[in-house]
Amino acid sequence: MVCRKCSKKINGGFGPDGRQGLAKALRKQLAAKKGRKSHMGIVEVPCLGICAKKAVVAVDTRCTAVWRIVEPQADLAQLAREIENWCD
Repeated sequence: MVCRKCSKKINGGFGPDGRQGLAKALRKQLAAKKGRKSHMGIVEVPCLGICAKKAVVAVDTRCTAVWRIVEPQADLAQLAREIENWCD
């Protein structure tokens, strides 16, 4: 889950050119397809309640104890590897 409110506040900042939101950039990086046949889903949700300054909050629903604050221009390849191993 990715906080939509945080994504709107920073107005993009992710992706190769820095213009994409976190959810869209992660979908592209992880090659996550749409629908129920996808191995992983990236979902934008309303405010998660932790309003980080100039960053976006992301939560893995497999283990809700791990919350991540992602700053713009973060290395998405590294973030993708971490997401796949968050609950291990």
